[in-house]
Amino acid sequence: MKTRILLVDDEASARLLFEELFNDKPIELVTAINVAEARQAFHAADFNLAILDQRLPDGNGLDLFAEMRRERPRQMALLITGHANVRDAVRAVREGLFDYLTKPFNNLEELEAVVGKALEMDHAYREIAELRRTLEDDRQGKVPPIIVGRSAAMARLLHQVQQAGPLDTTVVIEGESGSGKEVVAKQLHAVSRRSEESLVEVNCGALSESLLEAALFGFEKGAFTGANKTTAGYFEDADGGTLFLDEITEMSPKLQVSLLRVLQERTFARIGSSVQRTTDFRLICASNKSVETEMKEGRFREDLYYRINVVSIQVPPLRKRQMDIMPLALSFLDHFNRKFAKDIGPFSPDAIAALESAGWAGNVRELQNVVERAVVIKAEGPIIPDDLGMSDAWDKAGENTARSATPLPYREARDRFELGYFENLLRIADGNVSEVARLSGISRQNLYPYFNRLGVLKK
Repeated sequence: MKTRILLVDDEASARLLFEELFNDKPIELVTAINVAEARQAFHAADFNLAILDQRLPDGNGLDLFAEMRRERPRQMALLITGHANVRDAVRAVREGLFDYLTKPFNNLEELEAVVGKALEMDHAYREIAELRRTLEDDRQGKVPPIIVGRSAAMARLLHQVQQAGPLDTTVVIEGESGSGKEVVAKQLHAVSRRSEESLVEVNCGALSESLLEAALFGFEKGAFTGANKTTAGYFEDADGGTLFLDEITEMSPKLQVSLLRVLQERTFARIGSSVQRTTDFRLICASNKSVETEMKEGRFREDLYYRINVVSIQVPPLRKRQMDIMPLALSFLDHFNRKFAKDIGPFSPDAIAALESAGWAGNVRELQNVVERAVVIKAEGPIIPDDLGMSDAWDKAGENTARSATPLPYREARDRFELGYFENLLRIADGNVSEVARLSGISRQNLYPYFNRLGVLKK
């Protein structure tokens, strides 16, 4: 779908400014000078973004926005307002408006950045809706797990999955806890020739050596105390399918030897039995540590390392792929709204900025928990930093000044936050201006005003 924007403003100069702003971009700009024309245009087409003047000859932009949202609940909109009407605009942001723009437009870079962010959020919402339709349309339940991400790092990861998935080869997935290794393993299985068979998942770090051995090999009745019945193990359960050994570096040296033998011979015996059984499974391993480092330091067998390390996939931490935070947050918001039969959201602009500037030590799992908590505790309406439990970080950034004894004007407070936001991105990108532009989704040229104020040399 071509990007389409509806601009509703009765001032010719404002319409001309936006026409020039979008002139060299793949955007179709539809203009209206009053509420009546806007209604007609809105009902005739689907718009990625509506930009509405607050004061119109035959009505009010805020009322028009409310009308649009009743018909299309996820309609993205920006309000054009005068300084005297900022309080109404701020209130509208709390009710679902993405953001507002004040006349006159003195900062075109800021204007372009706000429009770009709104379009990015609309695109993310549409992606999530399309993914949901794909899942709902599948009648066999064989749709691969969803890997949400737009960053270059995730694009490389998905390319590796598409290359290695169909091949019946062993894969080692490495990444920090909570980064999504399990989802990558499920995707590898889903695109493999074994996708119709079982994916058996085992967390090697959650079981003692004896329990893990019994779980993998199975056991005969009476083989040990508590073995009240013959039980097949995971090696048998995964026959024809995929065996996923998570946290494989936590496996004891004894079990490492046993696993190596099974991988080499494709045979094993249940505990308490001498009968050799055959098995044919594809092995996928994962670890939150570097398997190579563990091997070099003597905690992981060298022969097993070279046996399993055929293809290695690195899952980057969430703090290294800032572009993925908003799509992931929207995906989780959609999931938990459906799970709890709610309609919470959208994220307010300051909530999005707070999410994107957080450190996320717990990676994707932490983000998921934060969004779930917000949906659980929120009765209705947009999500703000307080709902995410991120108000303290927001205060430090200078944006959330509502509790301050002498609150700053909204624009000045947001300006302070933006400086902190780009300063944080600079640290993540090790001072690389081009990388900051990529992470933020804002052109390098439009970032220069912020970098100049931060004292950053143009690279």
